[in-house]
This record gives sequence, C-alpha cells and structure tokens, in this order.
Amino acid sequence: QVQLVESGGGLVQAGGPLRLSCAASGRSVSNYVMGWFRQAPGKEREFVAAISYSGADAHYADSVKGRFTMSRDNAKDTVDLQMNSLKPADTAVYYCAADYLLASVYIRMADKYDYWGRGTQVTVSS
Repeated sequence: QVQLVESGGGLVQAGGPLRLSCAASGRSVSNYVMGWFRQAPGKEREFVAAISYSGADAHYADSVKGRFTMSRDNAKDTVDLQMNSLKPADTAVYYCAADYLLASVYIRMADKYDYWGRGTQVTVSS
C-alpha cells in the first residue's frame, strides 16, 4: 500500500506562486507514475500534471502549461508542483495520485490511478 499526503495549499493572490508537495510512504514510489489532479466545487476532478518514473518526462494540462512545473525526488519519495502566475480559475482541491508502471496513454485519466491523497485546498483570490 502507498499512502500519499499533500501539503502546501493555502490562500494566494492572483498572479502569485504556490508550491505543493506530496510525500509518499508505505513503499517506494520510484516505479510509480505520479500525478496531480484538482477538483473545483461542482466540477469533475481534472488532470493537472503527471511525471514519469525517472522524472525525465512531465505532462501538463493545457490550462496550466507554462505556469506549473512538476518535479520528483525518488530518493525522498516526494513530488512537487510549483504553481506560478496563479489565477482564480486555479482554485480547487489538489490531489496527488500514484500508479505502478502506468502506461503513458493513461496518465491523464484519474480512474487509472490506484492511490490518492486526501487533497489540499488552493484558493486564489482576485
């Protein structure tokens, strides 16, 4: 079993930065694809970013491309999401997710991830 705990959420003004972290425990996630998803009130959970096992490849939703950067540290079993130029539309609960050897064709699909954190709230004020 893998346990995921997100941190770093909070209230930020539009245009500002915020950095989210996700710490994994239970077993090493070095062979897991890691993803970030978000869910705003009244909306479905949506893909934000995902990163390959090695960290060499990262994929982003069009809505965050150029503003968000995902990274991982396999020695520490952590992943981060650096969010810059935040917009009120980025307001949501952000979830960290993991799946063992997930094929790249599935990385944007929430239902393909086996492990989830409880989420951290990000609120961007205008």
